[in-house]
Amino acid sequence: MTLPREERETIINFDETPDDALVFTYNTTWQKHIEDRLSIAPRFSNGFGAKEYQIPKKQIPMPRVPRKMTGEQKQRAAERLAEHRQGLAKVA
Repeated sequence: MTLPREERETIINFDETPDDALVFTYNTTWQKHIEDRLSIAPRFSNGFGAKEYQIPKKQIPMPRVPRKMTGEQKQRAAERLAEHRQGLAKVA
């Protein structure tokens, strides 16, 4: 039995105390990444395509607050990036 796409979900669950998080997902891309790249075996499979993993919190990308920059700060950052790219081009 295959579930409709609307019912397939990914749940990342953690609180402040343990160092690990639980990831429950139907997403095969996430499953391949966790198993192949992170070398973590699933601790549970529901038989419908979902797997659950116990992952160290450090390996879960956390959302970041966008940086607020003034126009002047953006210009200085652009100049530093351009200088850095020119330096890399000279090395290559």
